[in-house]
Amino acid sequence: MAGDQSDEIAAPTDIHLGDEALRRAMELLFFAYRDFTGEADQILADFGFGRAHHRTIYFIGRNPRISVSELLEILKITKQSLARVLGQLIDEGYVGQHTDVVDRRRRLLELTVKGHHLEKRLTEKQSRRIAEAYQAAGASSVSGFCQVLLSIIDESDRHRVAVQERAGDGSTNQRRFG
Repeated sequence: MAGDQSDEIAAPTDIHLGDEALRRAMELLFFAYRDFTGEADQILADFGFGRAHHRTIYFIGRNPRISVSELLEILKITKQSLARVLGQLIDEGYVGQHTDVVDRRRRLLELTVKGHHLEKRLTEKQSRRIAEAYQAAGASSVSGFCQVLLSIIDESDRHRVAVQERAGDGSTNQRRFG
């Protein structure tokens, strides 16, 4: 974020949107989410999985050796819901679990080879959709779009989102908010 020295996101004070503009944005989010998840839903259905399985696979893939409690914090679902989904993913060989050597009470999760293949298949579809949208909107819209999405996330969870910042030399640096 150019010119922003802190990790906090400034609330827009000079933007005054009317009800219709806000409703239009909500409508766009609803339709975009429907279509963003639609292709993945079709793939998941072939395995007897749903969106909870997808989110679990995705976040375990992004955070190898994540603890069950950390995953619960990210997903914001009940232990019972996660136990059902995770049990199925473990039983069918998509997720492996290991006991933490430091704290033997903690279970650490990671994708198996089979899990990585499914995660890649799901992510490729969604990545293509986002890449095409970025191409259509133009490169200058990418950071603003990411800023809007980041600002929609509860402030207490922004630290969980890795944001790539482009340095002056063209390289990227990962920065976490929070």
